[in-house]
Amino acid sequence: MLFTYEKTYILYFIYVRGRTLQPLLFYKCLADDTRLKTMLLIARYRELCVCDLQEAMDVSQPKMSRHLAELRKCNLLDGDRRGQWVYYSLHSALPTWARSVLTQTLEQNNLYLESCFIRLAKTNGRICTN
Repeated sequence: MLFTYEKTYILYFIYVRGRTLQPLLFYKCLADDTRLKTMLLIARYRELCVCDLQEAMDVSQPKMSRHLAELRKCNLLDGDRRGQWVYYSLHSALPTWARSVLTQTLEQNNLYLESCFIRLAKTNGRICTN
């Protein structure tokens, strides 16, 4: 079992020290249902607010925020604060191969995200207001 500081060092070594996203880190960061769905939804909609993601996946705000923080630590997501809301998009430095993996996963697995799409459609795509 790794302690938090050991995990942080390992992530630093794999990503920052090598100056590029390594496949091992990419897949480790996506090795959770909530994080994978988050990345796929953001890949599809380009940008979503935490409340949009929370609604789409029917999870609590603390759980969603925790997973978003993990994805940001992995440098997979960028956040843009607008008023009281933070809107998330794929990290600007995300390599082409990683974007391709997300795109292909999204295209080939619509059933995996079907319930998320339905919940988002009921809200007309946005539930946050500035």
